[in-house]
Order: sequence, then structure tokens, then C-alpha cells
Amino acid sequence: MKGFARLYQRFRIAYHRLRPAYALLLGYSLYVLITFALLCLPFCRNVADVPIIDILFTALAAISTSGLQTVNFTETYSIFGQIVVLLGIQVAGLGYMTLGSCVILASKGHLSRNRLKIGQAVLAMPEAFDPRRFLRHIIIFTFSIELIGALILWICFAAAGTPNPLWAAVFHSVTAFCTAGISIFPDNFTSFADNTAINLTIAALCLLGGIGFIVMDDLYQSIKSRSLRTTLTTRIILVATLGAVCIGTLFLFFDSNLAEFPLQKRILTAFFQTVSALTTSGFSTIPMSNLAAATVVIVIVLMILGASPSGTGGGLRTTTWSAALAAVLSFLRGREEITFFGSTVPHSRTNAAFAAITLYMTTFALGIYFLLFFDTHSFESIVFEVASALGTVGLSYGITPDLSFGGKIVIMLLMFIGRLGVLSLALGAIALYHDISAELHIYHKVEDTPPKEEDIVV
Repeated sequence: MKGFARLYQRFRIAYHRLRPAYALLLGYSLYVLITFALLCLPFCRNVADVPIIDILFTALAAISTSGLQTVNFTETYSIFGQIVVLLGIQVAGLGYMTLGSCVILASKGHLSRNRLKIGQAVLAMPEAFDPRRFLRHIIIFTFSIELIGALILWICFAAAGTPNPLWAAVFHSVTAFCTAGISIFPDNFTSFADNTAINLTIAALCLLGGIGFIVMDDLYQSIKSRSLRTTLTTRIILVATLGAVCIGTLFLFFDSNLAEFPLQKRILTAFFQTVSALTTSGFSTIPMSNLAAATVVIVIVLMILGASPSGTGGGLRTTTWSAALAAVLSFLRGREEITFFGSTVPHSRTNAAFAAITLYMTTFALGIYFLLFFDTHSFESIVFEVASALGTVGLSYGITPDLSFGGKIVIMLLMFIGRLGVLSLALGAIALYHDISAELHIYHKVEDTPPKEEDIVV
């Protein structure tokens, strides 16, 4: 018993010394393994002979909040398996360190410095935010929004004659807010393409999850103080999100394949798919393969742009591409100073934005190469699948179940990288390189030091 306690103490010390990037990698990997182990239990599946790679794919899709699936989710997994996946999505959507921190806060404990750093890395919290208050608000916002969403969807699904409407409402409220895109409906939301209430509720949940907790907390504080003044970050996120949604909806509205729809359904479909791609939620009311090739390009761009920092979505993030856009506009105007809404954007922010874009697009290109190497699907479908996986979107061109073993591995790696963040992984890898280099330097320095006389073994 003492040996176990000593081992646990050493583990705690080692864990608290970890860099945030390593802790995130370790934490998410652990959650993937736990979800995978639970899904391997017989009572979690309706089908006995599901390949191990497909179970692992589902576990990773849940933790990465991506809706890509290699099997029919509803037919393959029982209600217990669906609950496991839903819990995995909820934990991953909030961030495992957020939940752990809030448990400590609820018990009136204190957050360690390392846990706060990891929480800031997960949620991209500005330094001006009070981490403890911010984490409390995250839990309140999350469960309040999901509860309201579930109640509205319950009424809508019941009115539409959906079997087991309460479970469908709870499941899709959580997956929509966490922008996971996994649905218990075999055709996703295609059968609800004409249902305005369901479309708008799901879209609202996706947008609330996608804009991020920073915006929600900032808006809450401004309303509470009656100042109605928000931070520059909030204004950038709201304007960038609104602009992208409007432009994306306009492009999708003019898709030739949607021209035959009634006007209301056409607008609703264009809006829903734009929100789904931009917030990386991955729900669909129309098969992606039914869209024109030009429209598919717009959807891919929206998936790459992605949601906002401190949100549940993936992609480049609104603050990243908007900072790069501000730099480009300033360059075209011949100005050295980069401004956004009259405020100066620090060069360090724009440098980080261009670094993130470069790393993201490099990973995107490598993903396309390796998926083309393993699979022989059309180039258009491969590019779409890679953009969806790296952005943790979940929209598919219909090729996910037909991927080869190597192709599934590539998509899983892309989903995992997309969940952790390309820039975070790169910074972690660089930090690891410097740590190893420092250790080797110390080692060689010790080796080059002549041993003392008492250290020489004869």
C-alpha cells in the first residue's frame, strides 16, 4: 500500500511538471483509450464482429468531436454505447482539464498553477480573464444551453413523430453544442430538411458552441454591468462569424442543385450547411455529394476557417484568419501598423496567425498526400475528407466507410491533430526538442568532466 502511495505521489509530481502541450496530449489520449475500452464491451454494441479499427475510429471521433464514422452508428452501437459516445463528446467538448478544474472548484479546493496553464491552453483564455470565474461560467453556460436546447428539440421531435424523442433531443443537443456532428439518425438531418424549428435550433446550438466561451462570458459581463461594451476579441469573433455565415449562405444559395427547392427550404438548407461547416459541427440536411463542385469548394473553405477560440469547434479559428486578413488589408493600404476596428493588432499576434495558417495548410497538404497514397477515391472526395477530419467537422463526401486500413489511420491522426491544434502540437514538439537538447547538453557536459578520484571504480 505504501508502495502504491509512493508511486501515485511520484506520478502527481511528474504530471504537475508537465508542459501544457504534453498534458493535453496525455489527457486526450487517455480519454480515447477509456472510450475505446468501454465501446469494446459486448453490451455497448448491437453487432458482435465490429473490427477493432472501427471501434477505435468511433472513440477517436467522439473525443475529437468529429462526426466522421466508418460504420452505421445507430445500427452498430446500443443505447449504452451511444451513452458512452455522448459522455466522451461532452468531456471532449468542454476540455478534460475544464471538468477536472470545476470539480476542484466545486469542492472549494484550489487550482494549481500548472492546471491553470493547461486550462488556458485548452480554452485560449486571455490573460485579463479570471480563470476560476471563467471556468465556473463555462459549466453554467454549457449545461444551461444544452438543457434549453434539449427541451426545444424534445418538443420538435415529438411533434415530428420521431421515435424516442427525449433521447434524440438530449443526444443532439449535446452533440450540436459540442459541434460533434454524430447523429443517431441514419440519414443525419436529411429527413428534417423542411423543419424550420429543428434546423434553427440545431444551428443556434452549433453557433453558441462555435463562437466560444470567451464571447459568452464577455457578453454576460457587459449585460450584467450594463455597460454594453465588449472586448476587441469578442467584436472580432462576432463580426468574423456573422460575415462568414452570410457569405457562405449566399454562395450555397446559388448552388444549381438547390435551385429546384422551394425558396424557404433553399435558404434554410444554405444557412444550415454554412453554419454546420463553419462551426465544424458536421450535421447535414443534404448529402455533400449532391452539391455542385464549386459549392463543395466553398464548404471546404468554411471547414478550414473553422470556429472560434475557447469554443467547442475546430479549424483555423476566427481570430487567426481575421488577424491574417487584417495584416493583408493593412499591407494593401500601404500601412505598417495593423489595425482592426480602430485598435492596433500586435505583430506577435499576426506572426502567430501566419504561423498557425502555414502549419495548418502544411498538415492539410500532407493529409491529402497520404490519403491519396492509401486510397483510390476521387481527388475531390479526398480533399473534402481531409478538410473535414483536420477541422474535426464530420461532414463526409460518402467515402468514410470505404476507406482502407491505412486511410482510416490517416483520418484518425488528422482528427486527433485537429482536436489538439496544429500550432499547440508544433510548440509542444519544439519544447520537447529543447528539453531533450538540454538534457543531452547536460549529459555531455557531465561526461566531459573528469571523474573525481573517489568516483573511479577499479
